[in-house]
Amino acid sequence: MFDSYLKESVIGRAVKDKKIKIRFYNPMDLCEPKRRVDDRPYGGGPGMVLRPELFLKAFSKIKISRTPLDIKRRTKVIIFSPSGKKFDTAYAKKLVKQKYTDMILISGRYEGIDARVQKILRAEPISIGDYVLTGGELPAMVLIDSISRQIPGVLGKYESLEEERISSSEVYTRPEILKWKGKNYRVPKILLSGDHKKIKEWKKSK
Repeated sequence: MFDSYLKESVIGRAVKDKKIKIRFYNPMDLCEPKRRVDDRPYGGGPGMVLRPELFLKAFSKIKISRTPLDIKRRTKVIIFSPSGKKFDTAYAKKLVKQKYTDMILISGRYEGIDARVQKILRAEPISIGDYVLTGGELPAMVLIDSISRQIPGVLGKYESLEEERISSSEVYTRPEILKWKGKNYRVPKILLSGDHKKIKEWKKSK
């Protein structure tokens, strides 16, 4: 699921250039033979809940390297939850500024992961939006992408400039007049005016 995405574009280049490193630990690989990875929720309710010991075992296998010159490694543990803090670019920048050297993203499925995992690992619950997804893989990719862009050296000079530039929900390119099915669709006159101050104000308003 992650493989093709992490090999492309900005993220693929960052991995290749060793600006970031990504490892996977699958709790399902640690399930005992003939045992399910999930079980019925206490108190009733729909769906199944992922068993906690699988995630705790997977977490214990994570090796965070420590060298004599780098003994102050800082680790952030995040678990995806619909009720968690809403993720945004400001939060991504905050994580990088706080100089976490390692980030562990815990992704669940079904009705979620036994709540004791969050408590034991002191993981911060994070949500990427007010909607339901099949699993935590897409949220993990969103965080990897957004956070990686804030790490110095990951974006090229042009992309870094574009990241900070004032943008809007409306962007246009050539031709100035687009003819489509008998109608003319024009670029807003303000963008052709050359008045950078007014253009900047227009972009802010969109």
